[in-house]
Amino acid sequence: MSRPASDAPTVALVTLGCARNEVDSDELAGRLEAGGLRLADDPAQASAVLVNTCGFVEQAKQESIDAVLEAADGAPGQAVIAVGCLAERYGDQLAHELPEADAVLGFDDYPDIADRVRAVLAGDTPTAHAPRDRRTLLPLAPAERPSARQRPGEHAEPDLPGGLGPAAGPRVVRRRLGSGPVAPVKLASGCDRRCSFCAIPAFRGSFSSRPPQELLDELAWLAEQAVREVLLVSENTTSYGKDLGDLRLLEALLPRLAEVSGIERVRLSYLQPAEMRPSLVEAIASTPGVVPYFDLSFQHASPTVLRRMRRFGSGEHFVALLDDVRAAAPAAGVRSNVIVGFPGETEDDLAMLEAFLSEARLDAIGVFGYSEEDGTEAATFADVIDPDEVAARVDRIAGLADTLVSERARERVGDEVSVLVTEPGVGLSEHQGPDVDGVTVLRGRHQPPAGSIVTARVVATDGVDLIAQPVATP
Repeated sequence: MSRPASDAPTVALVTLGCARNEVDSDELAGRLEAGGLRLADDPAQASAVLVNTCGFVEQAKQESIDAVLEAADGAPGQAVIAVGCLAERYGDQLAHELPEADAVLGFDDYPDIADRVRAVLAGDTPTAHAPRDRRTLLPLAPAERPSARQRPGEHAEPDLPGGLGPAAGPRVVRRRLGSGPVAPVKLASGCDRRCSFCAIPAFRGSFSSRPPQELLDELAWLAEQAVREVLLVSENTTSYGKDLGDLRLLEALLPRLAEVSGIERVRLSYLQPAEMRPSLVEAIASTPGVVPYFDLSFQHASPTVLRRMRRFGSGEHFVALLDDVRAAAPAAGVRSNVIVGFPGETEDDLAMLEAFLSEARLDAIGVFGYSEEDGTEAATFADVIDPDEVAARVDRIAGLADTLVSERARERVGDEVSVLVTEPGVGLSEHQGPDVDGVTVLRGRHQPPAGSIVTARVVATDGVDLIAQPVATP
């Protein structure tokens, strides 16, 4: 592969939002470099800054807008380009309301991102797209999607220059922007569920699984770059394979992923409780190399609120699922997110949520206040709760959550844990997902390097974090 010339324009990427966006930024970086542009670590030193925005909830949208404005205050003559979910979701509206951005590009621009950046640097202003419901881009029936699923920016392209992926098989269009031993891998894209509060399916599209061989190739490529743990991300991991003709393809794929040379741990995220099945619980709990970690998005525990959310289950059902998980893997890590202040939520509903959380023994709990999202069913509900009351409920549940996860951490004192060292003196136990679930602090004079996996005994806690002493091996 020919490298970009030393006088080629430089581009920096600023990434906001979730791990799925991290993968998108890596793919954009790969396309930019393949297109002859140079990547810059420091936005202040770049000819252009791409801000990979998040469009999930109001707070994330505001942070994305602030990041664009901050970039626009950078070096004179520097181009600022908004990409990502917020740009895809609002398109020409965002371009009109955010003139500080030199361009607003959607997902369809990703395959030609290098040309788009060059055009902006030459003084052109690409026309921002008119947003559309991306669920219409693939057939309604999942079985009909594979032949039509090649979507811009989301899959490997074998005709790109070499060096962007493993030596054999489809080339992964990706350049790692991070350097640690943990990396996210996109398992699938889009979502077929219709949660009443969520706009993601409309701008991310219908559910589309990546082929198993493509994933295996990407893991082999990551292993060559000293990645030791991969985090499988998607909008709904439990749906993997339904468009490839096998609803249990994930159970068959996990052992193959865990056997990739150099990859020591495979972690799943974004599991849908309503789609969990005994065979998947067993596969996560017992497959060597797959950590017993269950990221279950419960959202609430009141059956009434869950139905209005267009979700399924109850606190009782969720506790039964957790019992099954812990019967299969007693030390399993479990995290979840909940939404409070949803339209119509009563004091009784909130009490049900508190009772469930108190019984669930979760390792990490994300608490979010409901915010109205354009184009969602919930935005039409009349019984909206006052924002100040929503904030009060967030504080109430978040305070409880902090207490509960600290208690759960203390239950692990005395346990032996397997820790992946992410930096000297700090690592992740198997029940700790990257960036969201706390860390394990390792005591001792001699600290193993990043990428090492050590056995340690938990001797204390600090909130959700564990403090552990490495166990000497014979």
